[in-house]
Amino acid sequence: MARKKSSSRGRGKPGPFASLGGGKSRSSKRRKGKGKKSPLRRFFRKILVTGFVVALLVALAGSFYYGARAMRFDLEEIREAPQRTLVYDRDGKLLGHVAGHGENRVAVPVSQVSPHFIQALLAREDSRFYQHHGVDFLGVARAVVANLRAGGTRQGASTLTMQLARNTFGMREMSLQRKFMEVALSQRIERQFTKDEILAYYMNRVYFGSGLYGIERAAQGYFMKPAADLTLAESAMLAGVIRGPSLLNPFRSMENAKDIQGEVLERLVDADLITATEATEAKGQKIVLRPPNQRFATGSYTLQAVFDLLADYLEPHLIETGGLKIHTTVDTALQKTAEEALDAHLTSIEKRPGYPHPPRRAHQKGKDTRYLQGAVVSIDNRTGAILALVGGRDFGESPYNRAYRARRQVGSTFKPFVYAVAFDRGGLLPGAFISDDAIRLQTGGGAPWAPRNSDGQFTGLHPAALGLIRSRNTMSVRVGLVAGLDNVRSLARVLKFGEIPASPVISLGAFETTPVTITSAYSTFAAKGVNLMPYLIERIEHQDGSILYQNQVRGRPVFPESVSWLTSDILAKVLDEGTATAARKAGYQAPASGKTGTTNNYVDAWFVGYTDKVTTGVW
Repeated sequence: MARKKSSSRGRGKPGPFASLGGGKSRSSKRRKGKGKKSPLRRFFRKILVTGFVVALLVALAGSFYYGARAMRFDLEEIREAPQRTLVYDRDGKLLGHVAGHGENRVAVPVSQVSPHFIQALLAREDSRFYQHHGVDFLGVARAVVANLRAGGTRQGASTLTMQLARNTFGMREMSLQRKFMEVALSQRIERQFTKDEILAYYMNRVYFGSGLYGIERAAQGYFMKPAADLTLAESAMLAGVIRGPSLLNPFRSMENAKDIQGEVLERLVDADLITATEATEAKGQKIVLRPPNQRFATGSYTLQAVFDLLADYLEPHLIETGGLKIHTTVDTALQKTAEEALDAHLTSIEKRPGYPHPPRRAHQKGKDTRYLQGAVVSIDNRTGAILALVGGRDFGESPYNRAYRARRQVGSTFKPFVYAVAFDRGGLLPGAFISDDAIRLQTGGGAPWAPRNSDGQFTGLHPAALGLIRSRNTMSVRVGLVAGLDNVRSLARVLKFGEIPASPVISLGAFETTPVTITSAYSTFAAKGVNLMPYLIERIEHQDGSILYQNQVRGRPVFPESVSWLTSDILAKVLDEGTATAARKAGYQAPASGKTGTTNNYVDAWFVGYTDKVTTGVW
C-alpha cells in the first residue's frame, strides 16, 4: 500500500523519545544522517535501560531492607507522650525537670482544632497530605527542582507523616539512610492509622517554642484561647513557627513571627484556600499575646534559661522527644546564696525611710510585679561556666529572666574597659596626669555635650588611675579620647556588647547590655586578658545514653596580660578606697577587684567584682 504523503496540518508533534527511535524522517538526507548515528544511539539506549533496571532493583532491595527494619519500631509510641527531660547541677544533683517534656501538652482530636490552623499547617508543611500514602513523590520532584535552581538545599520534601516518624523515634543523624527509614516508617504509619489520627498525633506532638508542645498548649500559651478558637491570623503564625520555634515564636520576636505569618498566608492564597483580601486583613489583625507575668513557668530562672538554650544546641525534634539528661554548670550552694542575698538586700532597701515604691511584701498574687527587682550572675574565671544565675526575686511572681534577657544601661561599670584600651592602644600609664576639669564635646548637630561628675565638682589634674578609682566622669571621657572611640567600640564588639554608639558618651556607659554579658566581660580581667564564652549547659545526654552535646571551653585573647594586671590593680583600690568600699565595710576582706555603676536617678545600679576564681555581677 502506497504511503500517503504527510501534510503539515495533519502531522502531530514528535513524542519525548522520538529522537531515540528509528522513525521515518521527511528527507532521505536526514534518514541517511540518522542511520550513521544509530549504533551510538542504540548503545546509549542500552545504557539508559540498564541504568533504569539497576536503579529499580536497588530501589526494590532498599525498600525490602528498610521495610524490614521499620518493623522493629513500636508504632504505639506515637500515641504516647515523651518522657521528662531532667536537669542536673554541676555535681549531678537533680535540679528539676524542664516543663514541656511530657507535661506541658494537652492532646486534642482534629475536631477540636480550628480549621484555619489545619489549612495553614497543610499549606505550609504538606499540601498533599490527604492524597499521598506517606511519601509525596510530586513534592520530592518539586524540591529537587527548586534545590537545583537554588544551588543548595532550599526546600524540603518531608511529609507530615515522615516528620511524625522522625520526631517520635528521635532519628537524629542527617543522612540518606535516615531518609530511607523515614520513608519506610511513614508508609507503615499510614497503613496503621487514619489520616485524621496521623494529623492529630502530629499536631499534639510538635513543638511551638517557649516550652509549648502541641497545638492546644500553643494556643493557650500564646493567645489565651483553645485551639478551636484560633483565628486565621493566629493560625498562620503558629503554622509558621514550627520550622523555627526558637527564633520565630512571638514571645521571642514578634517581627520574625509576623514575617513567617505572611509567608503562610501567601501559601493559603496560592492554594485558593483564602482570598488575597482575607490574607491582607489577617496580616493587619492585631495579635494579642499572653502577658509576660502570666506565661507558663518552668520552675526557676535556671531551668527556664536551660530550656531557652536547648534550641541553640539541638534540633527541635530532639527537644520534643524528651527523656534528655541535661548537666549544667550550676553550683547549687552558690545559687541558693545568691538568691537569698539578692532578696535580703532589696528587702532592706524597701524598708528604708521614705522609700517611694511599693515593696514586695505588698504584692498581690496575679498582679503586675512593680516592686524592686535585681539579678545576679556568677562565672567561673577558668572556664566561663555560669555558677549562679538569678533572674529576679521570685520566678513564680515574675518569670522574666533579667539575668539573661534584661538589657539595662551599664553606666560606670564600662569605664574599666575604656581605661584598658587606653593602656593597651593609647599608651596611657596609670600615673599619667589627666584633667578633671569641665569638658565640652560636639556629639551631634545639637548643643555640645558637657558631662558632669556625680559631686558636681571639677578638681584639676590627677593620675589616670584615680579617675577610675573615684569614677570621675570628665577624666573617663578624656581617657576615652586617648583610647580612641573606634578602638573602644571594637573591644565592645569582641566582648559581645554589640554595636555601641559612635560617640564619646560610651566612655560613661551610655548603652545597654545584659548582666550575663557584663559579668562575662569582667571575667576577662581575671582570666589574664582572655575572654571566655559563658555557658550554662555542660553536656546533654539522649535517653539512649549517647552524648548529644558536650561543651568545649572557648576563649580568645582581647588584650595583653599586663593590661589585665594594671586594670585589676586599680579596680582593687575601688574596693579599698573608691566607690565600692561598702563591700569591705560589710566584712569581705579577701583580695578582689570590682567597679560600681549607676545611671541617672539611680534607675540602674550595678556592681561587678571578681577574685582570681569567680566573677559576680549584680544589677
